[in-house]
Amino acid sequence: MLVAPASDLRKATKALESDADEVVLDLEDAVTPANKESARTAAVDLIGRYGDGRTASIRINGADSEWYTEDLAACATCGATLASVVVPKAQSATDLQRADAALGDSPTRLQALIETPVGVRDVGLLATATDRLDAFVIGYADLAAALGRRAAMRHDSWIVVQDAVLIAARAAGISAVDGPHLTIAADDDFRTAKTWVRDLGFDGTWVIHPAQLATATEIFTPDQASVDDARRVLDALAAGERSGAGAVELDGRMLDEALAVSARRILANAGQAL
Repeated sequence: MLVAPASDLRKATKALESDADEVVLDLEDAVTPANKESARTAAVDLIGRYGDGRTASIRINGADSEWYTEDLAACATCGATLASVVVPKAQSATDLQRADAALGDSPTRLQALIETPVGVRDVGLLATATDRLDAFVIGYADLAAALGRRAAMRHDSWIVVQDAVLIAARAAGISAVDGPHLTIAADDDFRTAKTWVRDLGFDGTWVIHPAQLATATEIFTPDQASVDDARRVLDALAAGERSGAGAVELDGRMLDEALAVSARRILANAGQAL
């Protein structure tokens, strides 16, 4: 997911024309107060122009801001061309329920940024706040500031937060998305951090610069060997079920439903039909 400021037409258009799986047009952190209203108008216009052909979302301003209500009202007018609204600093079920109600009959979905201590503590309650919720995203910069941590701490120092978000997401059947690496380079630190969260079980990541897009896509897209193995696992289990076998063996592995769940996720992340 590539994030771009809606207030910068060049950057926003470049993002929408990129190979990102999803583009998030930002109305919050990347937009100055003087540009909030014009950024909102630009975001709606861009969604109208590009939303039919690609997955595009809008990150609105927070519920405690003066722009929140109008941001949601504008998003509600986009209809099916807007994939989702990203709610920043989500920390109560009410935050998400208010956004849900404001969208009315729109098919637009919700994503929640987990970037406050209360949001981390109550992430399980957020997960069940509304059926419109599709994903959690970790917001490291705001969370680090609230906790008094350095934002540039090692990737594995966030394991408690990462596990809390991942477990709540999996329990609710929604996606777990890593937050952006706070540099713009696709360097060794970026690759190590994103490989770490992929191996933890995260489904994808936000990136804040197009230079990181190819590396992120490579890391989170299952390779052909993994896809082929997932197919073989599901085929073997299906054959076993048809024959009435209580246990199925493949390449020295005893297969069960747990491996089937993993195989289905690999195929889904590879964009392949089950």
